[in-house]
Amino acid sequence: MSSRVSEAKLHPEWIRWVLPSASDLFFVALLGVLVFTALSVRLLGDAGIGWHIRTGQLILRTHSVPRVDPFSSSMSGQPWFAWEWLYDVVVGWLEGAAGLNGVVLFTASVIAATFALTFRMLLQRGTNILVAAMLVLLAASSAMIHFLARPHVLSWLFTVIWFWILESSEQSSIHSASHPSSEAPRSWRLWFLPSLTLGWVNVHGGFLVGFALLAIYWIGAVWRSLKHRGDRFDEILAKIRAGQRLRMLTWIGVLSAAATFVNPYGYQLHIHIYQYLTNRFLMDRIDEFQSPNFHYVAQKCFAGLLLLTLIACASRRRADKRVSVTDGLILLFAVYSGLYASRNIPVSAILLAAIIGPWLSEATDRLGESRWAGVRERYRRLASFLHRMQSMEFSLRGHIGAVAAILFACWVAAHGGQLGSTVLMNAHFDGKRFPIDATDYLEKQEATGPFFSPDDWGGYLIYRMYPRAKVVVDDRHDMYGEKFLRSYLTTIHIEPGWEDFLQQYPANFVIVPKKSALANLLAETTGWHLTYGDDVALVFVRVQDASQ
Repeated sequence: MSSRVSEAKLHPEWIRWVLPSASDLFFVALLGVLVFTALSVRLLGDAGIGWHIRTGQLILRTHSVPRVDPFSSSMSGQPWFAWEWLYDVVVGWLEGAAGLNGVVLFTASVIAATFALTFRMLLQRGTNILVAAMLVLLAASSAMIHFLARPHVLSWLFTVIWFWILESSEQSSIHSASHPSSEAPRSWRLWFLPSLTLGWVNVHGGFLVGFALLAIYWIGAVWRSLKHRGDRFDEILAKIRAGQRLRMLTWIGVLSAAATFVNPYGYQLHIHIYQYLTNRFLMDRIDEFQSPNFHYVAQKCFAGLLLLTLIACASRRRADKRVSVTDGLILLFAVYSGLYASRNIPVSAILLAAIIGPWLSEATDRLGESRWAGVRERYRRLASFLHRMQSMEFSLRGHIGAVAAILFACWVAAHGGQLGSTVLMNAHFDGKRFPIDATDYLEKQEATGPFFSPDDWGGYLIYRMYPRAKVVVDDRHDMYGEKFLRSYLTTIHIEPGWEDFLQQYPANFVIVPKKSALANLLAETTGWHLTYGDDVALVFVRVQDASQ
């Protein structure tokens, strides 16, 4: 199927501005599911959003990006890289304006936009609408492993835009090379990449994915430049244009790299990220950096995408069509990164879907060449219908449905999640996952901390108790470092010397899961008194502070 689908002629003309497209419907459906159902609670399944919110509000209040830790007693005054500060400002402002409903709405909008754009991009690349829908649903289901209100969702959106710009530029260049008489390729979109880098580097460390993609397309440009060696006019012209693209990509890479230094910490951010990602102790113990466990649904959906990738490659080979250097490297990058760490699955799934979509469509098109007349005729009717659907899709330009959905959700969020007397939005932390009642108790007791809890509860305590009290540890692992976390894990796992951590980093209160080994041990340890308990958490207070 051609990568270019002609637009349908709709009459009267206003219909094309009012009728929702399939990508609009996809956006609205995903937004509605994430905002107006129980999945809104799932988006708040990571307590880290708590310190992101408070960081953003601190920046808005002080008009400066923090450079030392304001939230913990153990690292108070120590250097801290708030490297996602721009995201923090957004969610901090939204929480102040609309509560957690605003944070969830923003996250859901980014996720819905990411996969709606992926769907649209697949159609523009020549994927038929059924294959595109199947692949996007698989990719979105795979990404559910990290459907969380955290800045990484913006990296998903940046990846889609980055890939779209690079891929459309390359296809334009290839078309120009194979048709020398055509006009020069329209590569001006590439100049948006440095500007995108400027935003990306200040919201999430995933900007490294953009440079991986840029490097892949640069290698592809080098390959095409070396491939043209003929003396014919068209070969010479193609080589010249390939060289021009190579030089452009080089300059884009240089400017984009320079843009990464435009952040509050300059080159020190690069050193910090390098040290964090190359620390084997942290990489081997942080859950999201572990390889995926394929016993769960999201991981099984990713496995399904891997299987479809093998099928697509096999169909490509059977049709005697080569896989380009660029496509091959992107597939290798996506497969390796997705299998290396579960946090990479969403981006890997998006890239896999984007590459194999046109290949699977070409494979299904060959059903129209079946030797069985019945199969051939039925498929040709289906193909004709799908072609008309795609023509209509590209003729619809209003996106009124998507805009209306956003405006409606914003209105509801701004009114406390209610439409009249009906509650439509109720974003909140899950009481079965976080120590909500225990924190309520501490607030009533006007407890001053410091509070020790598992690191994955620290962000929630920061959200609830800052600035009145500080925590001992939270999930900012890059700040705490290997030495600190080794000692912390000794306490959590009740290994010899487990009390040393609590002596070195004293806490007035310890909040731990009810059935944890540490809870059982503290209940039998002199110096700690159980002052509160529920089905989720137990609160212990130092004996000398029991009067509080």
